[in-house]
Amino acid sequence: MLSVQDNEKLTRVGPGTPMGKLMRELWHPAVRSDSVTAGGAPKPFRLLGEDLVAFRNADGSAGFMQRHCPHRCASLALARNEGDGLRCIFHGWKFNSDGKVVDVPTEPADRREAFAERVPVTTYPAREGGGIIWIYMGTGKEPPNFFDFEFHHPPAASLVRCAIVHGNWLQGFEGQLDSAHLNFLHSSSVPKSPTDAGSMVAHDSSPQFQVIEQPYGFREAALRKMQDGSTYARIREVVLPYWSFIPGNHGEPRLVVVVTPIDDEWSAHWYYYMSPFGPLPQWYVDQALHGAGPDHDDFAADRGNIGNTWNQDRAAMADGHFSGLLKNFVYEDFIIEESMGPIMDRSKEFLGSSDAIIVRTRRMLLKALEEHEQGKLPFGLDQKIDYRTIRSLAIRFPAGFDWRDIDPANPPEFNFEKDVAAAQG
Repeated sequence: MLSVQDNEKLTRVGPGTPMGKLMRELWHPAVRSDSVTAGGAPKPFRLLGEDLVAFRNADGSAGFMQRHCPHRCASLALARNEGDGLRCIFHGWKFNSDGKVVDVPTEPADRREAFAERVPVTTYPAREGGGIIWIYMGTGKEPPNFFDFEFHHPPAASLVRCAIVHGNWLQGFEGQLDSAHLNFLHSSSVPKSPTDAGSMVAHDSSPQFQVIEQPYGFREAALRKMQDGSTYARIREVVLPYWSFIPGNHGEPRLVVVVTPIDDEWSAHWYYYMSPFGPLPQWYVDQALHGAGPDHDDFAADRGNIGNTWNQDRAAMADGHFSGLLKNFVYEDFIIEESMGPIMDRSKEFLGSSDAIIVRTRRMLLKALEEHEQGKLPFGLDQKIDYRTIRSLAIRFPAGFDWRDIDPANPPEFNFEKDVAAAQG
């Protein structure tokens, strides 16, 4: 468990809070690229407790600006996009993406320029990659290293969707780190892959966890013993503070999940359904969309709420469905996180051995807060990291083999009839 004080440190993300200051040093996914059109309507969103709008100039370049006009606080989500800046429809004040006031028609002509120079406007740098417009909200003269993952580049392909969840970012992220719940929460709902990894997970409900620390976070293996003496390893990459690379079989697509803080009580769950090997197979796209809502900006809006117990179907449970939550399987994660309350009280937990990765992650986040207070950039951002090489993997290997020797990009192939027999003598 965590103390109340440490829980506050990790969960509060507003301006001036320890975690809020640390997170502002990073590039964050903000909005989907396709949701903002050149010269079109500004898109409102909220991140780290700040209300903002995203927009595109006529040339297609993206920008971020405070949502409320600095004049009388009208929403700039209503603003006219004039191709080279936003004009508030209340009094016609105009702002460009560099944070400059370029027109204040309500002021006398001879004073407009001098007046405009004094008006404070908050804007933030933007960058695009992987179907997302990213934002940097820090105070550094130069933004830090960009998370330039492999799915930002060909031949990789991805489908990007987001769900808005009423729960703090950390409980969402910790849900992604919890490999043991696969045997229970998702036991009736996780779609089958061509190699049926779900049946291998089912053999062992108490995985052993081993970790290799990395500058950006860690590489973790959840190891499950199979009946024939082999081991099924789910090798996950964790890029702190909130990226989880969900394992998949070699040659198959992967799921990458990031949980960003909208504010203290709400989080955005970004799902990258991606393939390092080229176009997404249709069977995988069908699985990603099955039972989910059509809105890529909030695909789980139909999951229900505490008032209707998130549409849980008790009759389905009686018929054998484990959770009774019958939508897309990722809804189960969102519902569990919301059921904890907006900000989970970790001082009331009673943890077990299956929570080792969660405990490790909390310690790493608390250490990062300490180091950030001393002026150090967190999570390896002060180092040269090739984020393109980060990839997860699910693999089965024979007794006597060490998962640490596996390259997720080029894993070995095993002949189990021969290798397992040899390992057993």
